[in-house]
Amino acid sequence: MRLALPLLSAAALCTAAAMAQSPAPPAAAGKLAVLSPGEIVASAPAGDWVAIDPADLLVMDLAPDRDGRARRVVIQLMPPPFSQGWVGNIRKLAAAHWWDGLAIVRVQDNYVVQWGDPDGEDRKKARALPEGLVTPPESEYVVRAWCGGHICPPFLPVGQPTNMIDGSTNGTAGFLKNWAVRQDGRDAWPVHCYGMVGVGRGLPPDTGTGAELYTVIGHAPRHLDRNIALVGRVIAGIEHLSSLPRGTGALGFYEKPEERVAITSIRLGNEVAALPRYQYLSTESASFARYADARANRRDAFFIQPAGGADICNIPVPVRAAPK
Repeated sequence: MRLALPLLSAAALCTAAAMAQSPAPPAAAGKLAVLSPGEIVASAPAGDWVAIDPADLLVMDLAPDRDGRARRVVIQLMPPPFSQGWVGNIRKLAAAHWWDGLAIVRVQDNYVVQWGDPDGEDRKKARALPEGLVTPPESEYVVRAWCGGHICPPFLPVGQPTNMIDGSTNGTAGFLKNWAVRQDGRDAWPVHCYGMVGVGRGLPPDTGTGAELYTVIGHAPRHLDRNIALVGRVIAGIEHLSSLPRGTGALGFYEKPEERVAITSIRLGNEVAALPRYQYLSTESASFARYADARANRRDAFFIQPAGGADICNIPVPVRAAPK
């Protein structure tokens, strides 16, 4: 089994429900009522929300839990120009129903959940990959963002240096095409936040095909940025992965077949009947600017002292099922 870090690895994307805050209590005497981040998202006008094409979603159905309840995980695939070689492979794998009957093979606490072929390292037992997969180069872990001396629009820095911080010292954090990224004046790259989905690989120069995937279920492992391909973010059902029993083998791999969680199917969203229509809050909207500032500086009734900043991974892009 190929590892997804230094022999493996790991979007910060929570659904709007996960991010929603309880209604704020009445403002204390002498303190003006201020909206919480969740309230700002809930009050965002319809025009600030952007529909996600179902064809850009990957829907993973797991075997029911022990109480017979369905478990579905929905992943939004990254748009151009990010990671398109791997994303193209993932589309081909889903079209071929390649993951059906495979399994979640690894759950490492405060790190990642990984799925794929349990026999992937055994050439005699490994499931054959569909034809037409490409081998993306390491250079595609980043995209060239240099445009005549400045970052190509619409890169949006996360607020101002006086009130925003980020957990990495290399470059500037912000949002590009509604995804959290960093840039260094030449390149831009997506970052490993909670819920981000990446491609498992072996040692370099192997870059992985997309047949083995993982998602971050712990503190953002930003040391993996630019070392592994990121291909999407979980927008619904992360609880079905983060709550799984931890593997007891090395790096959290399950040691016994019976410990694994079976994958019933993985399909592109446009092949799934009755799938909700999902939307994200545009990072170019006024509502998102207010939301990001509120995440960095909580001023609603519970809080006493604004933090003065937020890590890029603590400003997840809100996602919701479209209102009916």
